[in-house]
Parts: sequence; structure tokens; C-alpha cells
Amino acid sequence: MDIISLIISLAIAGVCGWLAGKIMGSSYPWYINIVIGLVGGLIFGLVFGGLIGGWLGGIIGGVLGSCALLAIIKFFKK
Repeated sequence: MDIISLIISLAIAGVCGWLAGKIMGSSYPWYINIVIGLVGGLIFGLVFGGLIGGWLGGIIGGVLGSCALLAIIKFFKK
């Protein structure tokens, strides 16, 4: 993976985290949502592998993983 691909992947993960924060009504700052997007996308990718392909699949997977991670964080925060 070259540096440009890495930057694009990080940008997509950041957008996924931000979008998941909006969907889930997160009270965290935007930069925390971006980190959650990175971790959530990684978790989704590891669990579901190549289930969804392409860049659109990456965004969908990242948002789903981020939403799931936000739901888990909210559950344990209560």
C-alpha cells in the first residue's frame, strides 16, 4: 500500500466515523468520532472480510462498524 492509498483509506474512515456519529446521535467531538470510525471500520473489515467490495462497500462497512462500536460504547458508558 502506498502513501496515497493510506491517506485515502484514513479519509474514508474519518468520514465513516463522522457519519456514524451523526446517525447514532453521538455526543463525542468530531475527532473522537473519526477515531471511532477508524476502529469501527477495522473491526468490520476483520469480521466480515470481503463481504462488501469496492469503495462504496468500504464506506458502508465503515459506517456499520462505527455505528456498532458507538452502540457498544454507549451501552458500557451507562
